[in-house]
Amino acid sequence: MTPIIKVIIPAYNEQDSIALVIKDIPEIVDEIIVTSNNSTDNTELNAKNAGATVLTESKKGYGYACLKGLNYISNQEIKPDIIVFLDGDYSDYPEQLIELVEPIIKDNTDFVIGTRIKRLREEGSMTPQQVFGNWLATFLMKLFFGAKFTDLGPFRAIKYDKLLALNMEDKTYGWTVEMQLKALKQKLTYVEIPMKYRNRIGISKVSGTVKGTIFAGIKILGWIFKYSFKK
Repeated sequence: MTPIIKVIIPAYNEQDSIALVIKDIPEIVDEIIVTSNNSTDNTELNAKNAGATVLTESKKGYGYACLKGLNYISNQEIKPDIIVFLDGDYSDYPEQLIELVEPIIKDNTDFVIGTRIKRLREEGSMTPQQVFGNWLATFLMKLFFGAKFTDLGPFRAIKYDKLLALNMEDKTYGWTVEMQLKALKQKLTYVEIPMKYRNRIGISKVSGTVKGTIFAGIKILGWIFKYSFKK
C-alpha cells in the first residue's frame, strides 16, 4: 500500500524560492502545504501558482506556521501516513525527500532527520553560529538523554500518528529541538540521513540576524534544560 505523504513548508517572504522548492518535490507527495507566516511579498501567489495549498498564519513564528499546517490536516477526512517538514528557502534539495522517507516506508522507522553534514554542504550555507549551535544542542542531548542526533535539520519526516502523540507546542524557534526531545522521551525509533545543503535564496530570518540567532539559541537550550530536569 502506497503511503499518503504530505509536506508542510513554513514560509516568510520566500517569493524568489518557493516555486523552485515546490517544483522539485517528488510526485510521491500527495499534497504540498505552504503556510505563509505573515509574508508581505508574493510568496502566497507564487506558491499557489506552483500548485501548493496555501494557508496564512499572521502570528510570526516557525512553530505557529507548522501548527497551522497540522491543524489544516486534522480537519481532512483522509489522514496522511507521513508528514515531511521542509523549509521554503531552497537550501535543502527537495528531490531527496524520497531518501528521507525511505526508512519509514521500508524499515518502519518512526522519525527521520536530514542531516546537513559538512562534506555535503555548500561553502557558506551554514553560519558558524549555526554549526556551533547544532553541535552544542546535539551534544547536550547526547549527554542528558543518550541521543544519537547530530543535527537539528528542518528537513525531516515523521509518521503522522507519532507526530500527533508528541503534542507539539512550541510556537517559534524551538520547534525542531522540541520534536527531537519528545521523540526521545517517547522512545520513537529514529535515524539520520545525510543530505546535500546549499546556500539559501535570500537572507535567513533566524541565523541572518543577531536577534534571531540569540533568541533561537535561548529557545533551543531552554527546551533541552527543561527536559533534562523533567521526570
